[in-house]
Amino acid sequence: MATLSLCMIVKNEEDTLGRCLDSVRAATDQIVVVDTGSTDATVQIAKSRNAEVFCYPWQDDFAAARNFSFSKATCDYILWLDADDVLEAEDLAKLIDLKARLAPPVREVAARYDAAFDEEDRPVLSYYRERIFLRAAGFLWQGTVHETIPLTTDTLYADFAVKHRKIHPTEPGRNLRIYLKLLASGKTLSQRERYYYARELYYNGLYPECVVRLQEFLAGEGWTPDRIGACRMLSDCCRRTGNSEAAFSALFRSFRYGPPTPEICCEIGSLFLEADDAQNAVYWYEKALNEPVSPERGAFVSPDCEAFLPLIQLCVCYDRLGDYEKASECNERAALLKPNHPAVLQNRRYFAERAQSPTGSVDF
Repeated sequence: MATLSLCMIVKNEEDTLGRCLDSVRAATDQIVVVDTGSTDATVQIAKSRNAEVFCYPWQDDFAAARNFSFSKATCDYILWLDADDVLEAEDLAKLIDLKARLAPPVREVAARYDAAFDEEDRPVLSYYRERIFLRAAGFLWQGTVHETIPLTTDTLYADFAVKHRKIHPTEPGRNLRIYLKLLASGKTLSQRERYYYARELYYNGLYPECVVRLQEFLAGEGWTPDRIGACRMLSDCCRRTGNSEAAFSALFRSFRYGPPTPEICCEIGSLFLEADDAQNAVYWYEKALNEPVSPERGAFVSPDCEAFLPLIQLCVCYDRLGDYEKASECNERAALLKPNHPAVLQNRRYFAERAQSPTGSVDF
């Protein structure tokens, strides 16, 4: 059986580190915790779980810190996690089963990352991330921010998932500050870094500058999911700055890179609904429902866009078109997926009131 080192970089994670280590400890043979300057009980918590703790001066470089943590691993394979990640019991069992079967030529393993959840704790944002590496292969992280080890055609896709259970928000503006520092030093960003720099501009509400950077990114080469993601983000920036025509154009531009995704279809439907064109909105929400789902491994996926969201929005569309029976039917189909969702319950109340007095419209 292969042995497994867990390697982590942490700072002031006393609220989450113990939870993370407890959730995965049964699958690991070595725990490496690299502390980048904690002032709370993080180090003591790591040591209480028999972790090997190393201090590393923070240099505004995530890849460098992760590579330092990897350098301390001694087992056959290396698993990485963040302090606010968790493996639930079912996923831990799957990881232990995978570990029993790990052996060369397997060099890299990817696993699903559930990054956001709805009110009933179902994932609403998921994607595959590189997660386990053959130590002898010498993999190194790349990227000062949003670091990565690129997936390859030989990557093994595992069936366990890691859940991101953030308790505290990320330090505001941290990643943008690091990018601006890199640019001020004269660094030329890679294509991937250009995309993630644009994302940080977006998260910080700098929409006009984000538009410029996304256009620069899209003018070059790039990974298909990043290009489609850039089109979605570009559309929203244009939408927020009042340029609806450019918002439409950005979404349709995504078709250069691949077939319509449910996420893109829902965005187009939303733009038509905002323009009070319910008939065209229906077309795109129906397309989101019926479009074959086969996203490229690693792409950001919003499962709600495949069924629940288009059904809820079709309820709105058909109501505006005066087809109340079909609107109610769409709401009930959505209820099969999320019976306690506030929109579902509100729609039911609305349709019950319509039965008494046929006036009004669905209101969210």
